[in-house]
Amino acid sequence: MVQRTLVLAGALALLAGGASAQTSESKSQSPPAMGIAVAAPPQARIETSLGSFTITLDLSDAPKSVANFIAYAREGHYDGTIIYRVAPGFVIQMGSFEASGTARPTHAPIALESANGLKNVRGTVAMARQADPASATAEFFVNLTDNPDLDPKPDAAANASGYAVFGRVSGGMDVVDKIAAVPLGGEGPFPPSATPATPVVIRKVTIAETASPNPPPYAK
Repeated sequence: MVQRTLVLAGALALLAGGASAQTSESKSQSPPAMGIAVAAPPQARIETSLGSFTITLDLSDAPKSVANFIAYAREGHYDGTIIYRVAPGFVIQMGSFEASGTARPTHAPIALESANGLKNVRGTVAMARQADPASATAEFFVNLTDNPDLDPKPDAAANASGYAVFGRVSGGMDVVDKIAAVPLGGEGPFPPSATPATPVVIRKVTIAETASPNPPPYAK
């Protein structure tokens, strides 16, 4: 059973997987030294029934989350699932549910990597989880706006709060916004007010290790 995700105190609540689901500064990047080859960050192309968008994955700052996401993608776990949560002005969320309502099985959860310096700003992609910090599996979300309440609490222990950002949309943010604007009122793991009336299907997720033509700044 896919786990419920993203519980926040107060008005915000991100819950995934079961019944309810999870001011940017550019990351300074030093130019590579002369003569030293630098591997391009991996990318994920998300093909949906409403178009495609690309995520550049931050393997440097979120290695466990990126490796976990790539493993699910290469297994075909996401292919044929739906974007089951649409919260305009907040997030779109996806991971393990099929249009039939069936939840695909997931692997053991991974450790939280929220203390990686990356922030939940518009266009970033983060792992959804349950209240337990180390409970993320396959569910993830795209931030539609800056969501500082999803970042780690300043007074909390490292990797004990917040939601781990592991990439950023580097192409097709217009498609993400198109998905965020679909009519709601459908059936799924979330209430109708957060469920697309017509399922938005993830047709395929493809991982590539080629340089992005427009690499995004990470949100540090």
